[in-house]
Amino acid sequence: MHPNHNPQRPAQRAVEVHQPTPIPPPAVHPAPVVPVQPGTVPAVASVVLPDGRVVTGYAIDPARPEPVAAKPPVSRAAVNVALGGVGFLAVCGGLLLLTSFIVALTAFIGQLIVLAAVIFGGWIAVQVLGTSSRSSGTTVHIRRAVFKRNHFHG
Repeated sequence: MHPNHNPQRPAQRAVEVHQPTPIPPPAVHPAPVVPVQPGTVPAVASVVLPDGRVVTGYAIDPARPEPVAAKPPVSRAAVNVALGGVGFLAVCGGLLLLTSFIVALTAFIGQLIVLAAVIFGGWIAVQVLGTSSRSSGTTVHIRRAVFKRNHFHG
């Protein structure tokens, strides 16, 4: 228990009561109701539900979406410049590919010529060096006998 607590003698405290200040509600002026006659009287539709009840009412037009804002027109000159740029890039790319193809084809043909020269030169070297290492004359082998141009060796 608290030392200052005495159940017979309640503690004296100053109590302040705050009363809220009421805010007056805003003045509401209802808009006058003006009856508007429709241009045409809508048709009344009746629908018979599967359980036999009849529902009658007016047909409501569906809500139409807001029209889309028109796109600003594109300048004819801008279209022509864009198409011209695309065409120019296509032509440059095509010429680059054509040039690359011609260079590759030229290199390939050059390699074929070098290969043919090496093969043909090797064949000629074999012919020249092969016949010069032997003695001159034509050698014919007939039944183990060797004929060398007008000489018989048995």
